[in-house]
Amino acid sequence: MLTSIGKFLRKLRVDHGEILKDMAEKLDVTVSFLSAVENGKKHMPATWNSKICALYDLNEVQQKEFTTAIAETEEAIEMDLVNANIGRRELAVSFARRFNNISDAQVEEIRKILLKGGKE
Repeated sequence: MLTSIGKFLRKLRVDHGEILKDMAEKLDVTVSFLSAVENGKKHMPATWNSKICALYDLNEVQQKEFTTAIAETEEAIEMDLVNANIGRRELAVSFARRFNNISDAQVEEIRKILLKGGKE
């Protein structure tokens, strides 16, 4: 089954005149792995997010489409807290614990904060 992320990757590939082999080489994976990601049989590695944005020089609109496709496809998120200080670790754990109880209004507030991303 073609997922949102699969559709995005396939369109990106086609728009750049690439075949599976071309994109797979850029991402340093096998053709079969990339095909499995496109077809929803494998999950897209988290490292691909920034890698694809850089490799394909995605503009702001494309980055938003990519983020939306990831959000529509992913069922679980893994966070690397290895180098995070205690404050960041506590924030991540608190957020995860309360995730399902956050109101839609709170979701919008948090999204606005994250979208600013230090642009102040």
